[in-house]
Amino acid sequence: MSETTGTSTSTLQRTPTAIVQHWINGQTVDSESGRTAPVFDPALGVQTKSVALANGAEINAAVAAAQAAFPGWRDTSITKRQQILFRFRELLNERKDELAEILTAEHGKVLSDALGEITRGLEVVELATGFPHLIKGEFSANVSTGVDVYSSKQPLGVVGIISPFNFPAMVPMWFFPIAIAAGNTVVLKPSEKDPSAANWLAALFSEAGLPNGVFNVLHGDKEAVDGLLNHPDVKSISFVGSTPIAKYIYETAARNGKRVQALGGAKNHMLVLPDADLDLTADAAINAGFGSAGERCMAISVVVAVEPVADDLITKITERMSSLRVGDGRRSCDMGPLVTEQHRDKVASYIDLATTDGATVVVDGRGTDIDGDANGFWLGPTLIDRVPLDSKVYLDEIFGPVLSIVRVHSYQDGVDLINRGAYGNGTAIFTNDGGAARRFENEIEVGMIGINVPIPVPVAYYSFGGFKESLFGDTKAYGLAGFDFFTREKVITSRWLDPSHGGINLGFPQN
Repeated sequence: MSETTGTSTSTLQRTPTAIVQHWINGQTVDSESGRTAPVFDPALGVQTKSVALANGAEINAAVAAAQAAFPGWRDTSITKRQQILFRFRELLNERKDELAEILTAEHGKVLSDALGEITRGLEVVELATGFPHLIKGEFSANVSTGVDVYSSKQPLGVVGIISPFNFPAMVPMWFFPIAIAAGNTVVLKPSEKDPSAANWLAALFSEAGLPNGVFNVLHGDKEAVDGLLNHPDVKSISFVGSTPIAKYIYETAARNGKRVQALGGAKNHMLVLPDADLDLTADAAINAGFGSAGERCMAISVVVAVEPVADDLITKITERMSSLRVGDGRRSCDMGPLVTEQHRDKVASYIDLATTDGATVVVDGRGTDIDGDANGFWLGPTLIDRVPLDSKVYLDEIFGPVLSIVRVHSYQDGVDLINRGAYGNGTAIFTNDGGAARRFENEIEVGMIGINVPIPVPVAYYSFGGFKESLFGDTKAYGLAGFDFFTREKVITSRWLDPSHGGINLGFPQN
């Protein structure tokens, strides 16, 4: 690695005094727990602030604020709710550059990627502004003589959201705009690794006119998570993260009678057929494998090459990798650092493991020149060929800029390989054969599929979620599924008697 010009790390080595505090009932609330966690600038490798970690009293205070605000927000007119959502959307669009800088400073992703994250979150906000149409009930007149039946979709109450470090703005926006539009109140527990975006969003929503207590931010670790999972006034939990934690979230929350949507991990494959455009495919592999330093649950981490294309494809991918600029996201770089030193070291350990397991390391990201401070949490793009299927390099969700190549002999071998996997989040096929693509979308056991599209994240009016170990609970995120999750249906059977009422009849109505 090489250090280029820029601010010296030595000038930044200091004891950070800023603490990211909770946002409860429309204002910043200083924590009294006495516990904090460090927040780093990954490109500089230094701690820049701390974040409060909630205790039991603070968990209860956040939930109590949401519970107290619920009746008033539930009864706020649809027109007023919609106006506040539109105002929030306008403010967010106007100030997205400010939020992008916060994301880059705490997560490390380059500014262009941070802006892309915000744009995808904005899509869900825009969907939520159209909520009046999406929470309408139904009406059937005269189902029996003088009897009408109709339904009403109503909010759940206080809902909990637990979001991951890799998308500090977008993933919370998958949930809270819909939950709030539908009349719920929210307690958001963001990742302690990059917590500031959540407070920024809460303050912006308050500026847009959202009443106090409707949107609360509770910072913390496992104690805060467990507090939300076990609190009797929290009616649902929405979670995105690793599969082991998703299982824990799902089992604990469901045991406590809560609705749960828990999105877990992934090991996404790209199947490349011999007729594919290899230039398009190589570009897609680079974008999907190394964007956001591979810290995406929809990243492509395995290219399944149907022979004889593997060697030519590897050559094209390697050529493109050589032009990638890795460095500080505030500079004109293509890829930034990983989020923490510990995570960087864990991801890097898979490179040695690949060699031990008999794979071929084509490009070792540990030797990449860096346009940034030498103390940043750097690991360059890495390409590994002939990865054994029993290697942890193939089996584990590495969650970093490590792209594996697996060679197969046929389309069917590739489909069988993908379907044997524990995960079913996202996948893609690259081909010019429409028949093969159609077979693939029908036969593959994966929730989100791309055809010559490497990262098939659905637009906001569809829904996000996978199969198998990638989704726990029966409801996907955002789209119509999001509105179904954050509402419950009441069905009313009504009869108003008229003067011709004929008296008592103990039988079922016959006509």
